[in-house]
Amino acid sequence: MDHTKITGRKFLAVTILNLIITIAEFFGGIISGSLGLLSDAVHNLEDSISIVISYVANVIGQRHNNSAKTFGYKRAEILAAFVNSSILIIITIIMIIESIRRFQKPQHIDGLLMMGVSIVGLLANVISMLALWSGSKDNLNIKATFLHMLSDTLSSIGVFVASIFIILFNWTWVDPLITIIIAIWLLKEAFDVVKETINILMEASPNIDLEAVKRCVLTVPDVVGIHHVHVWMIDENFIILDAHLNVRKKCNMDQLEVIYDQVDSLLKKEFGVSHVTLQAECTRGLKDPLID
Repeated sequence: MDHTKITGRKFLAVTILNLIITIAEFFGGIISGSLGLLSDAVHNLEDSISIVISYVANVIGQRHNNSAKTFGYKRAEILAAFVNSSILIIITIIMIIESIRRFQKPQHIDGLLMMGVSIVGLLANVISMLALWSGSKDNLNIKATFLHMLSDTLSSIGVFVASIFIILFNWTWVDPLITIIIAIWLLKEAFDVVKETINILMEASPNIDLEAVKRCVLTVPDVVGIHHVHVWMIDENFIILDAHLNVRKKCNMDQLEVIYDQVDSLLKKEFGVSHVTLQAECTRGLKDPLID
């Protein structure tokens, strides 16, 4: 079965669920007076947009490389992850500001209605979250969308818990308190995704010890030095390394190919490097720094 179609169906199902939740929580929040429900409604509306962005990026990212995009289109998903996580940060900050305002000016809340709508939202959010769970492990784009689903699930749980305290004790302050707690946690998660996407877009080195790379490469027979090493990522799973190798003068072209294959295999096995480009030299650059 085609993986892209399955992914498309999942994205479509999650989008429809989020639109249903948005409508239910928007009216439920207005009628009940619950900030938690209203913030959830805004979240779910933004999530629907984020899901569409994520899906479009996912489709673009699966396109093959060509003469115009020699590295392919995987960065489309990194851009989508950056946009979606940045939007989530903005929304959570707005949630915190509005929660503080609610502390200063408490409002009457219909706890029973709040509870009923939160249960509907919780069930739909859990289904949406599970639909994206598998893809979120190895894909920043889907992970960013999954975080939106997770945030809504936690918000629904928070709203449900708050409704219990409001029904039993009329503690309306629990509603904004739980909203703030969830928002702070989400800020941390979203910042992590934004940081990782920026590192990839800036072509920062992945978490690889270059000195360990050097020691590993020097174990290959006839390799006496390595310098001008550059390591970067196309996406979170595709690591590229290029370097200059110093080899013994006796090496001919056939021997160089064997050396290249050995270095390539070692780097893929030990460091998860996806693509290796090497340039052989004898003494030129032998004393140059590992990183230029």
